[in-house]
This record gives sequence, structure tokens and C-alpha cells, in this order.
Amino acid sequence: MLRVVFMGTPDFAVPTLAGIVGSAHDVVAVYTQPPRPAGRGMAPRKSPVHILAEHHGIAVLTPASLRGEEAQRAFAAHRADVGVVVAYGLILPVPVLEATAHGCLNLHASALPRWRGAAPIQRAIISGDVETAAAVMRMEAGLDTGPVCALERVPIGPDTTAGQLHDTLAEIGARLMVHTLNTLEREGLACDPQPADGVTYATKIGKAETRIDFTRPAREVHNRVRGLSPWPGAWFEVAHEGRSERIKVLRTALVPGGRGERPGSALDDALTIACAEGAVRVLQAQRAGRRPMEAAELLRGLPIRVGTRL
Repeated sequence: MLRVVFMGTPDFAVPTLAGIVGSAHDVVAVYTQPPRPAGRGMAPRKSPVHILAEHHGIAVLTPASLRGEEAQRAFAAHRADVGVVVAYGLILPVPVLEATAHGCLNLHASALPRWRGAAPIQRAIISGDVETAAAVMRMEAGLDTGPVCALERVPIGPDTTAGQLHDTLAEIGARLMVHTLNTLEREGLACDPQPADGVTYATKIGKAETRIDFTRPAREVHNRVRGLSPWPGAWFEVAHEGRSERIKVLRTALVPGGRGERPGSALDDALTIACAEGAVRVLQAQRAGRRPMEAAELLRGLPIRVGTRL
């Protein structure tokens, strides 16, 4: 049985924590981001990992930083065999990485060294990748540069959204991490250095990237929509009742058409939109403050005539 310190914050990390708790290993402490204001009342809200840890009676720590000596001594005092890190949100300084007997293992949602960094799921889909992976690496000081100890490849379908791939990789990654811990306990880990070739960086999604640019080819538009669905969401604007309204697009399909039409023009009454090459049909969208809805329902409340420029 390994003594584990778990470090994670969002929904993506929950299956891994649940898997370790359900295994033979002992989670002696959980580190997560502090409660943040959320919801209409902006009341402090605990992270999904925080909630699960408390449910299982595990001690939860929410330091704002791990750079101070006091925080580092507190971490070392857990006398853990290994740290497990899944989308924690804080940089781990070297004294923390070296405070456990076997260092820290990180679950990363890409086929390293492709898509190191903050947004590997979104970047893989936006770029049109047909495959990604869940990877467990041994952490070091560099950004996702550590040797890979386990990796399971996952196909990306032509219509797969970031939300769907997120959930798939979270479950696969959880199983992979538990398997890696079991291997570590039984025989130790053989981890392979990442190759120097094929390194790409998944930078955080910027606000300017979320507006749909219909002057791009239809396939690029489709990939951007699904890569940003459901969050933060790709969007376009349409004039309605004398003002501009933002429409978040959650699902699209590639369709024939658009040749010779001005990019961004509505081509029919089914919300097919011309792009630089080809066209996309909006299948599901969301108005501000409303629930997601199919395009036909959206159009009943927000008519978009043929020829409207979006």
C-alpha cells in the first residue's frame, strides 16, 4: 500500500481521486484550489475534488502557493510515498517534487510530447488531430517535460467535442493512474524520456479565439466549434430586435454548399452558413441566459433569414 498525496481541482481530476480511494492505496491528504466565488450569489464554492475528498473524510488543504518554506514543510510532513497530480492549478516547486519517496506523477491529457501545457484537449480537436492519449509522467521542473511512465492512446472522431473527449480521457486516465501506482508498488516504474521531436504547446484558450471566423474553411470552423464545446464555446453575433445578440454554437456538421456565397451568410432556413470553402450547419446552439437547444428550436424564437450575415 502506497501513501499518496493527491493534488487536483476540477471535474477532470475526480475519477482519478475516486479510483485511488477505491484501490488498496491510502490517500493521506488532498491538495486543491481554494473555494472561489461562483453562481448568481457569488458565494464561495468548493472544487469538485474538495467535495469528493470531504465525502471520504480525507484531510483537504487549499494553500494559495507552495513556494514558501512553511507550505513545503507541511507537504513533506505527510511522509507520502508518491504525489499524484491531476489538473491541480499550481506550479510545484522542486522541494515539493522531491519531498516524497517516489516523486510526483502527473496525469496529462495528450500524447506527450504533443500538446504540453494548459489546454491539450481543446488544442488537439481544434487542430484536427485524429488521436490523442492519456499519459502518466514523472514530474520535473519543466512544463510537462518529464519522462512518460504509461500512455494509452485514444481516437478522436470527426465530430467528437472537447466535452466528450474530456470525459473519456478522465475515465481512461483514472484507470491508467491506478495501474501505474500498482506497478510502482510491485516493481517500480520504467519511464521513458520524451522525444525531442514533435513537441507542441497547448496554450490557454484566449477570448479572441472563441469568435467564429467564417472566412476560414468549413472544416476549420467545425473543428473550432467542437474544440470549444461546451466551454468556453465558439460564437457568432446576429442582429435581433435592434441589437446584436451573441449565439454560442455547441455542435455543427459539415455540409455541401457555400460555393460563391459570401462567408458568414445564412444559406437556408436550417441555419447552414457559408464558409470560405464549404459550409457548416449549426445543429445545437445556446442564447445568452438560455439552455442549449437544437437549431430548429432556436430559429423559432430567433428567426435568421436566408442571406443574413453572421
